Amino acid sequence: MQTYTELYTGLCSYGNLELAFIKARKGKTQKDYVIEFHSNLEQNLRQLKHELETFTYHLAPLTTFLIRDPKTRRISASHFRDRVIHHALCNIIEPILEKNFIYDSFANQKGKGTHLAIKRFEKFARQVRYTGYPKLERGGGKVSFCLPTSIMDTP
Repeated sequence: MQTYTELYTGLCSYGNLELAFIKARKGKTQKDYVIEFHSNLEQNLRQLKHELETFTYHLAPLTTFLIRDPKTRRISASHFRDRVIHHALCNIIEPILEKNFIYDSFANQKGKGTHLAIKRFEKFARQVRYTGYPKLERGGGKVSFCLPTSIMDTP
């Protein structure tokens, strides 16, 4: 098993936080909270860096709201500076974790999405001749299970 050192130092680096800001603002450059954060970018990133290095960083409370498109969903959104930290953390751990994922892991994977997951599922579904338990009792059928992609969509 490989050991990683200096991960926290990498997380706290100004360059990592700057890259994280760029990723966090993607598609949101006209939002007021992004414009405000960007107006004092260097100061905000240095403040985040300092809070991380001194272990004084705390998440802000989530903002919760409902959207209806077409079904009603409750969304809990992080404060923008927390999203910068989320991206900073992903910059560090994603390369480490990604290489250990099985090929058939599709959740939040770059280059993999719902359509590819469905194609992969259909391939496996065609390989299964019978999925009922009675066949097992008769001596050796193939039982298949499918885990839902998200339990968050359930009401």
